[in-house]
Amino acid sequence: MTRNTKQHTKVSRRSPQRQKASSVLSRSQITASFADTRVRTQRRLQAFLARRPHRSFRRTYARDYRRSLSMPGYISFTKHVNQTLRARWKTYLLLCVLLAMITFVVGGVTSQDTYNQISQLLKDSGGNLIGTGAIDKLGQAGLLFLATFVSGSNGISADQQVWIGFSGLFGWLTTVWLLREQLLSRRPRLRDGLYAAGSPIAATFVVACIIVLQLLPIGLLALVYSGLSSVGLVSDGFGSMLYWVSAATVGLMVLYWIVSSILALVIVTLPGMYPMRALRAAGDLVVGRRSRIVYRLLWAGLCVVCAWMIVVIPLVLLDTAISDAWQVFAQVPVLPFTVALMSAMTIVWFSSYVYLLYRRIVEDDAKPA
Repeated sequence: MTRNTKQHTKVSRRSPQRQKASSVLSRSQITASFADTRVRTQRRLQAFLARRPHRSFRRTYARDYRRSLSMPGYISFTKHVNQTLRARWKTYLLLCVLLAMITFVVGGVTSQDTYNQISQLLKDSGGNLIGTGAIDKLGQAGLLFLATFVSGSNGISADQQVWIGFSGLFGWLTTVWLLREQLLSRRPRLRDGLYAAGSPIAATFVVACIIVLQLLPIGLLALVYSGLSSVGLVSDGFGSMLYWVSAATVGLMVLYWIVSSILALVIVTLPGMYPMRALRAAGDLVVGRRSRIVYRLLWAGLCVVCAWMIVVIPLVLLDTAISDAWQVFAQVPVLPFTVALMSAMTIVWFSSYVYLLYRRIVEDDAKPA
């Protein structure tokens, strides 16, 4: 037997022992890995429970969730938001015009021909719908705007929806970037904001998708309404009252749920921030303050609705009067472009409101009692 054959025989005899030792080592490594994962999970759970005093299906006492939130009044804070935007009004106005042009070009609003058709239809049946006098005019203007807005949103294709959603998301990011630079005593330009604000768009898109998932109960309510209305169960009477009470309750619960996700849209724009980490940080910020933040967001929504009524309804009345006097102005798309501009201004103003609200919450870094 040659020397190589002897060495091969010796190695082959030792190989089972080596295989057994390696298998024991691999099992110990797997056990250690599972133990390390369990320890990290327990630590993470303990840290989560320490940050969140509320327990599901258990009564939470006021002493456990009481938390300060130093905020000015509703009107004072709204004035602060308006003054912040007014300090750099040219930059934000250019941003609004840019977003409105994108919305108008991609066809995100009703065309002028559709608007004229709806206007003529309401003129023919307006007396039977509302009444007479000034109330008649205001009611026709409100119905005309509502019909124009609804018909424009229903006639948008999938490609147009993508473009409008992308422009709205980019408008949010640009506004937050400009405000952050402005509050650092810098003088940001719109060009710098457009080029620099898009870096966290992937993380922002993930948070936006999570918000869409959180809004699914409202979509299910819409499906339930369409099904019940087809058989006449929600047309009037007790069924209608029961449905709308349930819808209002679910809507408030969804708004109560997505408050932290709305703040996460601001946190995720920080450099190096990940979506899940932003959601976790936003959830920690709203603990013990969620109801007060919900009231602030509802106030912002009320301000937006009032602004639309103050601007759009008189414009509808003026446009109708001018079109009746001079037919040449009937084809001028005044209202569609105004709707696009108001939509852009709503995005910029609401983004500013949420960002400045987030700054106020961060400044009061009190922990739950």
